[in-house]
Amino acid sequence: MLEASLAGQLKSLLERLTLPIELVSSLDDGPKSAELAELLTEIAAMSDKVTYERRDDDARRPSFAVRRVGTDIEVRFAGIPLGHEFTSLALALLQVGGYPSKEPEELQQQVRDLDGELHFETYFSLSCQNCPDVVQALNLMCVLNPRIKHVAIDGALFQDEVDGRQVMAVPTVYLNGELFDSGRMSLEQIIGKLDTGAADRAAAAIDEKDPFDVLVVGGGPAGAAAAIYAARKGIRTGVVAERFGGQVLDTMAIENFVSVPYTEGPKLGAALDNHVRQYDVDIMNVQRAAKLVPATEGGLVEVELESGASLLARSVILSTGARWRSMNVPGETEYRNKGVTYCPHCDGPLFKGKRVAVIGGGNSGVEAAIDLAGVVAHVTLLEFDSALRADEVLQRKLRSLPNVDIVVSALTTEVLGDGHKVTGLTYRDRTTETAHRLDLEGIFVQIGLLPNTEWLTGTVELSPRGEIVVDDRGQTSVPGVFAAGDCTTVPYKQIIIAAGAGATAALGAFDHLIRTSAPAEDSVAAVVR
Repeated sequence: MLEASLAGQLKSLLERLTLPIELVSSLDDGPKSAELAELLTEIAAMSDKVTYERRDDDARRPSFAVRRVGTDIEVRFAGIPLGHEFTSLALALLQVGGYPSKEPEELQQQVRDLDGELHFETYFSLSCQNCPDVVQALNLMCVLNPRIKHVAIDGALFQDEVDGRQVMAVPTVYLNGELFDSGRMSLEQIIGKLDTGAADRAAAAIDEKDPFDVLVVGGGPAGAAAAIYAARKGIRTGVVAERFGGQVLDTMAIENFVSVPYTEGPKLGAALDNHVRQYDVDIMNVQRAAKLVPATEGGLVEVELESGASLLARSVILSTGARWRSMNVPGETEYRNKGVTYCPHCDGPLFKGKRVAVIGGGNSGVEAAIDLAGVVAHVTLLEFDSALRADEVLQRKLRSLPNVDIVVSALTTEVLGDGHKVTGLTYRDRTTETAHRLDLEGIFVQIGLLPNTEWLTGTVELSPRGEIVVDDRGQTSVPGVFAAGDCTTVPYKQIIIAAGAGATAALGAFDHLIRTSAPAEDSVAAVVR
């Protein structure tokens, strides 16, 4: 069932079990049930602390529980957690078997303190790189608090449930039968939604922090590189980020990061996080910047957060990255995650056998259309320009596919729906000015990136495209404020370029610091918060 190398890795991990666990399956006569039974039998044979039994005590089939023997601590999977979810399975086996989590103890205690019966259901797809974070966080919560239950459901295997609940994006999470949230979520974010006082406590703790020498705003490749370079100078360094890893977490395959022939976004994001944590860096996650206040007589720049807290620093490095650009047409916001989506790898399997459109004819759009053509019934690619902009090799592949139509000079004008899900779209032919309608079930938007800089309007100089204007040292128009990565005017938005720009900005900030007088701790008295 498992490849030899993968089986060897799992067997080695299972040596860390300290408590006995049992795998309990519910199966039917289908091929997927046979496949699951084979997998569970193979896992049970790897350790004398693991047993397997078929009980058929769950209505979802194929499914299974990973249960700590003699307790009610368990996690459940409906489907076969391979692909991106194999790591979730491995962690579930370890943690149910007594292996401790590496999450901060304060977060784990917050989970133990949650009240009430919480029953979570997460719909995932095996090709989704965002789903494992959510599945693993909820599985850990089950292990820490027996009142919490969770089942991770492969949407491709349980299509009737997906259709019945109109799940059109993954991960989608239900709590006690009601929609809880969708999209990537960390353990911190999930706790924040359940423990309403968590955000206020975090804001209060942030408000009490002493000023930093360098404060990095953003945790993508640029922010991580900036934090590492700053910390290595022995100065007080902090990172405040909405999610550490940034846009790279949404990237599927990375094959051009020099010295790393192949990796995937979540793996690179975890590596960035781990590298930064090797240094004395204060990381403040799940925090979004709201306002930048340039230095006054006290010599400190202030960053106000949406949570109400604020941070002070002698220098600031802005590395807030970019996000997927929206079409900004009627219906797009209303039907987001109800047919309008931005991740073909994650959500593509949910549209199996359906008709979809891809908006955008660059490399991302054409690659998305090629990938989707192998899953869905039909793909229509709409490009605003008079010709596709993707690499010629991609265009040749796209044109060879029998279930793909290409429409150029097309301006999408509206997303159509029935109040619950997407039913089609309208577009205007820019050559003839005629209007057209496409009946379909999914729309994948792939039209580039938009810098996350709205909160800086009127503070630092921005280009007409909203990018932060920087010089060759990463310096912005505001003294002591530097910037790096996809949010800046630096051309060619690439991971390796962002990382290099982060290093440049950190060195620029350090040069600024050594040319100013007092260290941050001596400046506290001069500042009135």
